[in-house]
Amino acid sequence: MPDEQMAHGSEEAAQGPAEAVHGPEEALGPPRQTSHRAEPRPDARADARPPARPLDAIDRDLLRLLRADGRASIRSVAERVHVSRANAYARINRLLDDGVIRGFSARIDQERAGHGASAYITLKIVQNSWRSIREKLQELPGAAHIALVSGDFDVLLLVHTPDTRALRDLVLTRIQSFPEVLSTRTLLVFEETDLEPGP
Repeated sequence: MPDEQMAHGSEEAAQGPAEAVHGPEEALGPPRQTSHRAEPRPDARADARPPARPLDAIDRDLLRLLRADGRASIRSVAERVHVSRANAYARINRLLDDGVIRGFSARIDQERAGHGASAYITLKIVQNSWRSIREKLQELPGAAHIALVSGDFDVLLLVHTPDTRALRDLVLTRIQSFPEVLSTRTLLVFEETDLEPGP
């Protein structure tokens, strides 16, 4: 019986590798659409994890293949990195356990998905307010990526909204109302390209 395809989605990763990956011979679940927004991970849990184990060449090949196609079957991945299915399964489970793989998700064409406006928003925030503002930004509709950065501003936020009116409301009504936010700057995205993993 041919292998089924891997499930992809942050929900499976959040439940743990035992539910996300069943075994070298079993299906990993049917593909389904997932949110582009990562689930928040409590700092305490991240700090409690043991250090990730060193990666070898096979691990890196697995990561490259799964990044290119999170729906690839265990069999096809194992064949392409020249290991047994049991070995590939064990390695993927270890990468999940170590937090190297945080989940599987779909690459989405934002415009075709109904998001006609995308923007990077830079924020200057009150000192020592990163944790509280991060929680609020994660709840915003269309928030796709949040980073604490150095330089002329403190936070970089990527958002996708249905149109520029929704983007304006998000910035002026929601983000600028947060007491932690001192100022914002909005950079409209005219065109974007997802980079494919290298060979």
